[in-house]
Amino acid sequence: MKTMLKWCAVGLLAGCMQRETRDDPGAKSETFTQQAEAGGKLYGESCAGCHGDSGQGTEKAPRVVGLSEGALPLDPPPERKKRTTRFRTVADVAKFAVQYMPAKNPGSLPEADYWRILAFDLKANGIDLGDQHLDMALAETLEIPRAAKTSQR
Repeated sequence: MKTMLKWCAVGLLAGCMQRETRDDPGAKSETFTQQAEAGGKLYGESCAGCHGDSGQGTEKAPRVVGLSEGALPLDPPPERKKRTTRFRTVADVAKFAVQYMPAKNPGSLPEADYWRILAFDLKANGIDLGDQHLDMALAETLEIPRAAKTSQR
């Protein structure tokens, strides 16, 4: 029964991120650059209070900017209670954000705003998709870049 509920929740979440945005019909035509630009203001309004003005993380929430400094780690840190899945792709991060963010009112933002904030975070992490439009289909193809581990002798 728990497994069935879990899969239902995942299906609903994926559907939520793929639905047509009713309150912002122009959102689907925005380029990544436009999404990131709009996402900066939205990040300040909805995310900076916990994740820090520059995404550096705070005592309340982890770092979301600075992949080489530990932002968006592949495996959930042991002390985290909500995150139990790996962040392999941008879609993994998107699904988590819709389900759990903002912390005080999860899932409350319009779909387009989640994509805008995610675009802003990606751009702050040095990922620029230019004229492409960030959505679930594209996010599923984008692996979060990881620093190559060097072997020690």
